[in-house]
Amino acid sequence: MIPPGFIQDLLSRVDIVDVVGRHVELKKAGINHKGLCPFHGEKSPSFIVSPSRQTYHCFGCGVHGNAIGFLMEHTAATFVEAVEDLAQQVGMQVPQDERSPEQRERAKADKARQQSLTDVLARAAEFYKAQLRQAPRAVQYLKGRGLTGQIAARFGLGYAPEGWRSLASGFPSYDDPQLVESGLVISPDVEPGEDAKRYDRFRDRIMFPIRNVQGEVIGFGGRVLDKGEPKYLNSPETPVFIKGRELYGLYEGRQAMRQRGHALVVEGYMDVVALAQYGIGNAVATLGTACTAEHVHKLFRHTDMVVFSFDGDAAGRRAAGRALEAALPHATETHAVKFLFLPTEHDPDSYVRELGAEAFERCIEGAVPLSRQLITVAAEGCDLGTPEGRARMLNQAKPLWALLPEGLLRRQLLGELARQGQLPEAELQALWLGAPAPAAGATKETAAPAEKPRWQPKGEWKPKGEWKGKGDWKSRRDAEPRPAGPRVTPATAADHATRLLLQHSELWDSLPDEDRVLLHDLPGGHGELVHWLERHLTHHGASPWAVVQAGLAAEGHAEAVHRLVRSVQELGIEESDPAGDLASAITALRSRAPAALPGGSGATDEERRLALEALARLRERHGVQS
Repeated sequence: MIPPGFIQDLLSRVDIVDVVGRHVELKKAGINHKGLCPFHGEKSPSFIVSPSRQTYHCFGCGVHGNAIGFLMEHTAATFVEAVEDLAQQVGMQVPQDERSPEQRERAKADKARQQSLTDVLARAAEFYKAQLRQAPRAVQYLKGRGLTGQIAARFGLGYAPEGWRSLASGFPSYDDPQLVESGLVISPDVEPGEDAKRYDRFRDRIMFPIRNVQGEVIGFGGRVLDKGEPKYLNSPETPVFIKGRELYGLYEGRQAMRQRGHALVVEGYMDVVALAQYGIGNAVATLGTACTAEHVHKLFRHTDMVVFSFDGDAAGRRAAGRALEAALPHATETHAVKFLFLPTEHDPDSYVRELGAEAFERCIEGAVPLSRQLITVAAEGCDLGTPEGRARMLNQAKPLWALLPEGLLRRQLLGELARQGQLPEAELQALWLGAPAPAAGATKETAAPAEKPRWQPKGEWKPKGEWKGKGDWKSRRDAEPRPAGPRVTPATAADHATRLLLQHSELWDSLPDEDRVLLHDLPGGHGELVHWLERHLTHHGASPWAVVQAGLAAEGHAEAVHRLVRSVQELGIEESDPAGDLASAITALRSRAPAALPGGSGATDEERRLALEALARLRERHGVQS
């Protein structure tokens, strides 16, 4: 484990603007830097890098973190890899105080081994590219598929010659064990004493280099030029290549995913390259395996929507079922998944070549949402016109629905499945979640106890005789002790600012970037609520308070919101100018943290005087505590 003190020292030495600037084009914007977010598609920049706080933040998708977090999210590096990368940049040595010497040596050897293998694979990629230029038959094949030299160069396409030991001319020693370890050469098992006859794994095939997100070659896919089996041949799994984690075309398609706002998952390497040739550069392909949950998680690091494209035949439907199961644990109201089924006679490659990119784009627009696909899969083989069929559908839907994470989408789908199964939603929820079911025919009115009629006097009350009280009742009333202060804890400026934004979400767009960053950095639950609101606005826009309140409750924030709203309700505060009140609350927050003001501690005395006056007015009006 790396000591926390070292992490803090490292972050104090690196400049996050330099770190992010190597991957994102940034421009100066006041005290911050701004650019297009690398984690979701956008046309106008909302990605802010703050040199004063040494953090990054996107007002579009809500991502937020420091230099280490940026490298982990953007390059898929592990925590240790990100720390080591940054430490190397500033000339620091990462302490390894909690690992034994043997563990440190083993880790060092593993890293050197992986680097050596990627070097071997990179050399092989250059060899295959050179062979393509000398193979007219392979070049003619690619041209026949509609590919240009530019697109072939972008994806690093190559050609493996027909010979059994062609790689011998590309490496100093064909007996190098790393050629076998990297999956380039096959060495069959032989009896002791016999000489193993090595040979190339890939022969007479178009070669597709597979890169990781850092751009390193980690494997290959080879496609036959003519008829032959297997049609596609992939590298075996190696220390640098695990099929269930990697996606072909992810390195080349990251920028297009951000621009288009979604990733397109297809089944073949040629589909990826052909779509890129026609301007659809956001496609990726699995590597001869079914789509996994790790694939989906990796894609959601780069975009907020994943569209799976499958052939319309039975095999495509089966593949869609496996993709659905992989996507469900990651599907939320902010992470969308859709399914595209092409006609049975087409795959993406043939469709775009025959009908064009615009027709394919229209197919993507009409893709089936995950919710509808789940119901379709659950209803397969069920007659929904009978109770038996509906019961079977619900039984098949339950394990799929259970894979969804808690949130609004899961709640929405429960209601939709209840309607399809012709069951009251409360009953289905009780069956699936174990909650007590409501009594038959019970309603809110019948379930509630009858209210007793209030007592009404029969006539005007008049005292009989002389009423004798013990002393002057007014004096006794004034002498009675009263509770001091309001009935609830006085609200803070952070309380007011957070509540006003939640109840008037349209105010968010009017705030400058500096105020948004300030609100997002509020400690405790306030910053969490602001972060939630940002995500909600990104996907749903400004919403009435009732909608925002329901969304917050669905994600477990009901108690925190109740505390914020209660302080206003019980103090009897009436709002005539929410925008002005929000500005006053933000001014109060800034006055307590002058270093966060534009220009930091260089604010003028007049600016500080105005801020303190605004704070005093806010305290007087709303009972804000010091």
